[in-house]
Formats: sequence, C-alpha cells, structure tokens
Amino acid sequence: MTDPDDAAAAPTPREPGRVRTAVVVGAGLAGLTAATGLAAQGIDVTVLEARTRVGGRTRGLPVAPGCQVDAGAAYLGERHTELLALVEELGLDTTPTTMRGASRFVLGPEGTTRDGRFPPLNAVALGDLFDLLDELTATVRPDAPWLTPDAERLDTLTAAEWADRRLTHPDARLFFPLFLGEMMAADPADVSVLHMAFYLRSGGGVRYLNAFEGGAQQDRITGGAHQVCERLAGRLGSRVRLGEAVRAVHQDDAGVTVHTTAGAHRADVAVLALPPLLADAVEHRPVPTVPRAGDRTARGCAVKATLVYPAPLWRAHGLSGWSVNAEGPLLSTVDDSPADGGVGVLTGFVTGAEARRFGALSPRRQRAAVVEQAARIFPMLPPPTGLHITDWVDERYSQGCYAALRGPGDWLRYGPTLTAPHGRVHWAGTETSTEYFGLMEGAVRSGHRVVAEILARD
Repeated sequence: MTDPDDAAAAPTPREPGRVRTAVVVGAGLAGLTAATGLAAQGIDVTVLEARTRVGGRTRGLPVAPGCQVDAGAAYLGERHTELLALVEELGLDTTPTTMRGASRFVLGPEGTTRDGRFPPLNAVALGDLFDLLDELTATVRPDAPWLTPDAERLDTLTAAEWADRRLTHPDARLFFPLFLGEMMAADPADVSVLHMAFYLRSGGGVRYLNAFEGGAQQDRITGGAHQVCERLAGRLGSRVRLGEAVRAVHQDDAGVTVHTTAGAHRADVAVLALPPLLADAVEHRPVPTVPRAGDRTARGCAVKATLVYPAPLWRAHGLSGWSVNAEGPLLSTVDDSPADGGVGVLTGFVTGAEARRFGALSPRRQRAAVVEQAARIFPMLPPPTGLHITDWVDERYSQGCYAALRGPGDWLRYGPTLTAPHGRVHWAGTETSTEYFGLMEGAVRSGHRVVAEILARD
C-alpha cells in the first residue's frame, strides 16, 4: 500500500503532552474505523493485522469474474446509521436483499412451499414464543445489561434451560433453536438468558432483527462488505501492516509497547480491536484486573456455505431462495445473488450446535452433505456449479462469528469493565458495543467510541 494524498495520510502536529501516537491491533471494521478517526485528528497511527488481508469478519468471496459476495458479515438496515454514513462516505452503494417469491421449509419428512417467511408450524405457539421473547427483551437495560432487574437470575440461566421451562408446544421447541441460530449463531446451551435478551434488544428487537424489508437484513453492500475495510485501509496506506500477529502488550509510565511476530511498536496508547477470546490470548503487562472472557464465553457458531449457480434459477420457479430446515447442515438459505442476476448465489447458514458437528467433518464430507441437502430443499435446481465453505468457528484470528457468546455469569462479571480502558489500552470491537452488539454497526460505533475516549485523555 502507498500513502494516498489525503488528510488522513498527513497528521498535523499535536500539542505537547497530548496523545500523538497510537497502535491499533486488528484491521476489521472496528480497528480501521478507530484508526482512520485517530489519523484524522492528527495522531500518528499504526495498524497491526495478523492476517494477510484486512476485513476481520468481513470477507469477499469471488464467485464469477469481477463479482464477489460476502463470505462473512453481510447485512444492514436503515437503523444502522453509522455504517450507512461510512458506506456513503466511501463511495459505496447498497443492494436490497431479494425476498420476492415463495419460501421452502423442510421441518419434517417432506418439504413444503408457501408464501412468506412464516413456517408451517402452529401459529399460536410461535406467536406465544415471540411474545415471551418480547417481554424478556423489554426488561433488559441495553446500556448496562448487568444492571437489569433480576440480572443475577437471568445471567445464571441458559437459554436452553429457559426454553425447557417456558416453551410447552413442540413447534415452539422445534423453532426456537433455529431462530436463535439465525439471529445469534448460538446454541441455546451456550448463552445466558441475559445475553440472549440483551443481544435481541441491542439489535433493535426481535422483529427488527428478524426482518428483511424494513429490518436489519434489508440490504447488502454492493460488491461485498469487505470493501469498507479495504477503502479505510487505503486511506492509511503503509501504516497498515499485514501478517503481524500481536503476542504481547506491555505498558509503562511513558507509553505502551506492542510486541508482534515481526518486531515491536512503541506508542502513547494502544487499541485492541479483537474478539474477547483473542484479546485474552495476548500477554498483558500489567495484567488486567478483569479478563475479557471466561470459561463459559463461547465462540459464535457460524459456517457459511456459498452455492453458486449460472443464474438465480429458483426465481423461475417462483421461489425467493429463502428456506428454513429442521435438520442440517443448512438450517437456512437466502438469495445473495448480485443485483444484475449474472450469477446465482444461495448462501446457506450452518449455525449453533450444527456448526460444531459440521466442522468436525472432512472437507469432502462437508461438500457432499451441503450438495445433498440443497437437492432436497430445492429439488427443481441442478447441482451448483460452485461451492465455497467458510468456517468462522475455527478461523484462527476470529474465534467465531457473528460475535462471541456470553455464557452464564459473563455479563455480571465482565460487563462493568466492558469498555473501561486498561491503563493505556483501549478496547474496540462489536463485542464492546452495547448498541447493535454482534453486528457491523456495533463494530463501527465501537471504533467511534474509542476515538472519543483517546481524545478525552488529553
């Protein structure tokens, strides 16, 4: 990379005694938002990224000449104002997620086709389920979930235990883990009720998170969400250093030294824009009083299977490409084809406990399982011409996706220090945002927060 001729590439002098240098660890949305924000304030920034690419949990996947789709984070809605502003500022555009046509459901021995996205299950039972979730999320303090009334009980109970106690109809019991997998990439046994309720509330509520048109999944960034990080990194030029995994962060009275596989970097402050499990894997001196994660903190369980066709062939059969399935590996599918329809793309989601089972298979068996199931869900389609599997659960420098899963006790123990700086070290990442936790919007907002924190040090 080379330094572009823009304001971010030429820091203005800082006043003596103020923060003049910063090291940002992680070149995902949070880290690059923080880095470009600090650079715009005249702070000399170095960004360290362990991978050989920028983007973090966004990733572009080539599916045709000149065409990439999202192998990682993909969707956004009108309430994601900070991300939308960034998309516009960077000269990018959005594409509506196509949902025209009927849906496919394989929730029993036979598959069914029906209009809309409501599954062929007992409507009263599912209505009761969503009412219970609405009541639960309404009690949560989104700014400080650990201060929620009855927080101790809610943070002790797992979502699986809550379902066992509150859901009586078999259709609600069947649908609940599918819903939680789609919304949070979570196995109900992995998350506390407090985390489940907070996640849903933080993201805008059950119905907003679950909606395409008018909801959190309404649009995609045309050409892939990874472009946001690529363009932000382009503003920083050679100050983004790839292939440098951080091993240790040592502080003293005068500054902070970040040790990597390639050397050491000295600065006034550091920003760790890492998932909590990765942040804890870094050696810290002095050691933080409270770690970022615990024994019950789990990885977000998401694998994406991208099935490529010559065109969106399902549309000719009156189908939207959306499906929900009781058995895996593909628990749901969605049409992620580019707007011009030049190639057809079905994205299959393998989530929750199913993602762990799927990840244990050999690549050959994974591919065979996906192709075989796609043929059952969409028997009218030919075999895909391409298949790409992106396993985020076992991705070394992500440790899961969409976000880390807070297990029993996590919010009460780690919540109060969620964003508190550790001396000269500041924390960023979607897991540090109480707004849109787990989403791209949360990552961007965390980057803005860190910039404000560092400027306030002066």
